[in-house]
Amino acid sequence: MTLSLSQFSVAPAWLWISFSIGILVLLVIDLGVFGRAVHQVSRKAALVESGIWITIALCFNAWFWFAYGNELGLEFLTGYLVEKSLSVDNLFVILLIFGAFRIPSEYQHRVLFYGVLGAILLRGFFIIVGAQLLHRFHWVLYVFGAILVATGLKFLFESDRKSDVRQSWIIRLLGRVYPSTHSLSENRFFVVEDGVKKATPLFFALVAIEMTDVIFAVDSIPAVFAVTQDAFVAFASNILAILGLRALYFVLADWVGRLRYLKPGLAAILGFIGIKMLLSDYVKIPSWVSLVVISTILATAALTSWYVAKTENKAKQQ
Repeated sequence: MTLSLSQFSVAPAWLWISFSIGILVLLVIDLGVFGRAVHQVSRKAALVESGIWITIALCFNAWFWFAYGNELGLEFLTGYLVEKSLSVDNLFVILLIFGAFRIPSEYQHRVLFYGVLGAILLRGFFIIVGAQLLHRFHWVLYVFGAILVATGLKFLFESDRKSDVRQSWIIRLLGRVYPSTHSLSENRFFVVEDGVKKATPLFFALVAIEMTDVIFAVDSIPAVFAVTQDAFVAFASNILAILGLRALYFVLADWVGRLRYLKPGLAAILGFIGIKMLLSDYVKIPSWVSLVVISTILATAALTSWYVAKTENKAKQQ
């Protein structure tokens, strides 16, 4: 594995190993410090924790920038920003999942922790496979680009109608083949009733979150390879963005639905990087241009959402 990874990245084996160990340590700290007791995460605590994760990511980015040069440093920052923006849309789906399974806020932290852990393992696998595909088959670049453009169009025109995640085929299948209970038992994924081990709604919520991450990976993995084709940059920027997903959820949970221009913004970002990937053999767009374009789109979507919401609230008060 080490030999094959060295073919797709400037990062040596020790950096891959050190980074992976560091991520495991951070996850242990996260579970031990923030997730030991069952409690409702406050907005202030989530904001502080989210700031810590972002600071860790930016500090690592600064070190990587200094050690491996401006180009890879810019690619890392851009990849992190793209994944972070896509994860905000993922948060809206997670919010719907918790609502569908009626998971109280004090139990959501545990589900999100294991959801993030599963997402890290899935993204790591998909990124390594994607790097190998790009290395062996150049035409995969065009497939990834087409996926991003198609996803951007889907984001632009899809309905905001809410669907019941409990009716997905895998949730219904699990409910048929595995004994389940309709009631929660504190923060447990499984309980024993009458000598039979049964899954709780907490477990099904976790399965639904992992399913959605597989779906979102179809967008984010091609997106990061449109920004960089270095496997370590793609892997590390994705993982560091995902690490802060749980804290970001508790920061944005109450008003993520008010970001009405989030999807058009994400559609523009995916369209831009998809076209960049499709034209990569003919037009070379510098990394700093990609960073400026993506940052501008995100800022425009956020500020426009805030301004429209503020204007509507003023109109209602009059």
